[in-house]
Amino acid sequence: MTTPHSTSQPITLYGFKLSGHCHRVELLLNLIELPYRYIDVNLRGGEHKKPEFLAMNSFGQVPVIDDHGFKLADSNAILIYLASRYAPQWYPPDGLQQAQLQKWFSVAAGSLAYGPAMARRIKIFGSKEDAADAIDRANSLFNVMNAELNYQPFLVGAQPTLADIAMYAYTARAPEGDVSLDPFPNVQAWLARVEALPRFVPMSHAQPRQ
Repeated sequence: MTTPHSTSQPITLYGFKLSGHCHRVELLLNLIELPYRYIDVNLRGGEHKKPEFLAMNSFGQVPVIDDHGFKLADSNAILIYLASRYAPQWYPPDGLQQAQLQKWFSVAAGSLAYGPAMARRIKIFGSKEDAADAIDRANSLFNVMNAELNYQPFLVGAQPTLADIAMYAYTARAPEGDVSLDPFPNVQAWLARVEALPRFVPMSHAQPRQ
């Protein structure tokens, strides 16, 4: 693994436009105005399982970034790397805030992934998990988020952080998995605040499988 260095060449993001994990990275890159090029990986064609891609990420998953020879996978790890190196305001130095941020990273990898993200994957991509269970988990998560957002505008306090980026996409696209956001006005208001940030870019909409 090589060490990243300053160059005029942009960071390369290998991703898939319908992936919320990939959108996290794309969103941060835009918010911090860091030049990048996006390479859409053909997941349906199995490109992520070919030797060339596995050489970058042996888990065969997107996203992956290449920062001038430094390659890194896992969306949350990439967020921390990019913020620490290029935009520390998104990764607060305060230990308490970092602990709260880590809590939301765990939620993103747990309740978010197995709730609204799974419900969407079932609806859009035909995944074989139980849709009712995924929707129940999504509603439980959004109840918690709705309560916490009653007291603060963003997930870790008064200012947006990586926690908001990690949680945004699969929350915003929850209706694509038959999870209504109507019962959660604070969650909807939080989504609107994230979407109002300068240089925000939305995640692509998906169509249900035929």
